Amino acid sequence: MDIKDIQNLIKFVAKSGASEVKLEMEDIKITIKTGSERLETTILQQAPMVNTQMPFAGTISQVETPIVDAVAKEEISKYVEITSPIIGTFYRKPSPDKPVFVEVGDMVNSETIVCMVEAMKLFNEIEAEVSGKIVKILIEDGTPVEFGQPLFLVDPS
Repeated sequence: MDIKDIQNLIKFVAKSGASEVKLEMEDIKITIKTGSERLETTILQQAPMVNTQMPFAGTISQVETPIVDAVAKEEISKYVEITSPIIGTFYRKPSPDKPVFVEVGDMVNSETIVCMVEAMKLFNEIEAEVSGKIVKILIEDGTPVEFGQPLFLVDPS
């Protein structure tokens, strides 16, 4: 995992509204804690050494200022969210050389495939499950998503 992946993970956690996220892999442990105005990330990575266990401990801090706009929240509340049914990686296209499933302004019905979420090397087609017009795409292509995370906003009217 390089610094760009870590920065993308920090941005993802900040946008998700989660208060704490822990990620543990074979050789790296990451804990991201968010507060009301502060985002703190601690990274512990095992250095690949032969006989010694020398962990690297660093902190990446970034100040986040939450902006709450009541008018925008009221505007969004009239839309229906299409959410991720699984944890995985969000893809807007069936393959890199194909066009995206949907764009902003496209009309969808309950059976329209709007994206794919890859989990454990399986690509799962996600259907809209609602009829209406795509108003906003909330996730960038290739971004990790959580269960229940909003992916699209649909105007059902």
